[in-house]
Amino acid sequence: MFAVVRVKGMQFRVEPNGLVQVPRLAAGVGDEIPLEEVMLVGEAEAITVGAPLVPGARVLAEVVRHLRGPKIIGIKFKKRKDYRRRWGARRDFTELKIRAIQV
Repeated sequence: MFAVVRVKGMQFRVEPNGLVQVPRLAAGVGDEIPLEEVMLVGEAEAITVGAPLVPGARVLAEVVRHLRGPKIIGIKFKKRKDYRRRWGARRDFTELKIRAIQV
C-alpha cells in the first residue's frame, strides 16, 4: 500500500514503515503527526485518486529527527566591475517514519 500526501505544499510518495524527509515541521522528536492531505491511495491494482483529496484518508507519521540539508553556494559576479558576492544556505528538514495509512 502507498499514498501520495501533501506537506507544506510539496507532494511525497509514502509507504508504511518508510522514511521521508519533509520541510521542517514544528513538532518534537517522537511526536505522532496525522497527515490529512492525502491525494492518492494505492494498493496493488486498486488506486483511489482524490479530487483533490481522498475523503476520509489520512497517514499517521512519527517524527524521527530534525536535520539540515547540504550547503548550497550562491554566487553573483559581474565581469570587469570588481563585483563578487558569495553566500551559502542550508535547508531544514524533518525526517518522518510512516506508521500507517488509513482509508
